[in-house]
Formats: sequence, C-alpha cells, structure tokens
Amino acid sequence: MNNNSISNFEDLVKNDYSNIAGIAIAKNTSLVYEKYFDGYTHEDVLHVASVTKSIISVLIGIAIDKRYVKNIEQKVLEFFPDYTIKRGEKTIQEVTIKNLLTMTAPFKYKSEPYTKVYSNDNWVKAALDLLGGKNHVEKFKYTTVGLNILSGILTNATGQSVLDFAKENLFKPLEIKVPNNVFIQNKEDYLSFLKDKYVTGWVADPKGVNTAGWGLTLTPRDMIKIGQLYLNGGVWNGKQILSLQWTEESTKEKNRWGDLPYGYLWWVVDDGYAALGDGGNVIFINPKKELVVAIASRFMPRAKDRIELIRKHIMPLL
Repeated sequence: MNNNSISNFEDLVKNDYSNIAGIAIAKNTSLVYEKYFDGYTHEDVLHVASVTKSIISVLIGIAIDKRYVKNIEQKVLEFFPDYTIKRGEKTIQEVTIKNLLTMTAPFKYKSEPYTKVYSNDNWVKAALDLLGGKNHVEKFKYTTVGLNILSGILTNATGQSVLDFAKENLFKPLEIKVPNNVFIQNKEDYLSFLKDKYVTGWVADPKGVNTAGWGLTLTPRDMIKIGQLYLNGGVWNGKQILSLQWTEESTKEKNRWGDLPYGYLWWVVDDGYAALGDGGNVIFINPKKELVVAIASRFMPRAKDRIELIRKHIMPLL
C-alpha cells in the first residue's frame, strides 16, 4: 500500500461512501489497514444490521457443537412445546432449523411487519404466529423478524439468554466487549436505535430475548475477529471455538435469492463469502487470499454496494 493510493481511496470513501464509519483489513492474520471516518474511533461500536444474522449462525453452530441442538434438521416446534398451533395450521409443523438458516421457512406476510412485532412483548411468539400459512417450505423468503425464532431456540435449548451464551462461547474467547441489552418497546424506540450515531448494545424484547436478524453493535475490529475465526476454520488462539465442519457448511451455497447464493445466514460470493447488513455493513472473507475486510457504516437507505467497493478499490491496494 503506497500513501498516494491510500489517500485516493480515503477520498473516495469520504465522497462516495459518506456513511462509512470504519474500515479494517486483515491479511494473513495481520491487521494491515484500519481507518475511521466522521469522528468515529476504533472503540466505537455501530449497529451492523443484518450482519447479526451471521453471528446467530455462528451461535447455532456452537450450540450444535455443544449438543444443545441435535442438528439443523430438528423441527422448530420441538423447542416450543407450549406453543399452541392454530386450527388447520399444518405447514408450521414441517419447518426445521435449516429452513430458518437458509431462508426457506414460509411466513404469512408480504412485507415484514416490524412495527407489529416490535410493539409485542414476546417477539419469539410473534414470529411463530407469522410462521407457516399457505406458502411452501423450501421457497426462498428473506426474513428478519422471523429469525427471532432462532433466538428462542437458542434460549430454550441452552437455558441461557442469547447474550449470555454468546458472551461465554464467542465474545469472551475472541475478546469482544460484551454488549448490554437494549430494550425496544415501540416504533419510536426502533427508529431511535437506527438513527443514533453512537448507539451501543444488542436489541432485546421485553422478555430479554435478543434479536437474531438485526440489532447487534460491533466495532470493525470485532468484525475482523469473526471473519478471522471463519478463515481459521473455527480456531482462535489455538482453541477450537467453532467446528471446522460448520465454518465450511454454513458458507456453502444452500439456496439462492435470484442470482445471489446463500448459505446458513451467510452470503456466498464468487471469491469467498460475506455477512451483509443494511446501510453497508460487511464482513468479507476471501479464503484464497487469506483476506478479511470489515466495514461498519451508519444507517442509510440504499447504500452503495460494499462488495463492489472491496473488489474494485480495496483489493487492488493489496
């Protein structure tokens, strides 16, 4: 990396990707570049939006490794024995953990009812109530609110909150600062969380169950650690945090959204795989180049494509 190339790149970010708060790049396990914008520092966390989904995938993998969950073919309702199925409802009984991980679970809505779910005092039950209907299992249907069911599965299977399970099995081993719960009770709280420049924590419902589809805050350094964990086959500082099998299987194509391949809550791209979040948040891993790129961004509708930024402007710098 020469100084002129870096200066030109940073000017591009400021001018064309103005909501980017921080970028970190690791090559061959070493941090080779780190830069913050708009007053942010390496200590500031940001809401990484749907990157949260990929973190939940990690936690599901760990829960299977530790045998809290038998396998991804388990039916969802096995974890909610007290849930009452509505009369005539059959599809919900077929849904497995794998369906949720691959976005092939059917839901009874055309557009996601965020306000309805987040004004409820039990987001897991609200998500279960939306599951099933006349839609078919195996058809790709991207969901965010529906993934709260995975939070319920983790909670009921492990006997711990999602946050406590993540703290013990992922955050502490990787030396990621453990976030606090942030409680969202209405639309105003939800919008405030999205717009707060210095937001912190992990969103939870009134019962303390953390979100699975969004709502986690991380630093770019934290994001690099998650990417490096996968690049290392689940090993961190010589310890197997996550099985090699899960890192490989979760990042292979299982389904597609149009032309976009999808694994277990990870996007599969030509040169690797990525966790992608609204607003331009990304953990990008290129195994062949032993490269991890983390970009944390403030919320912005229709943010410019970060994978294009990485391929056209970051990778040539290396």
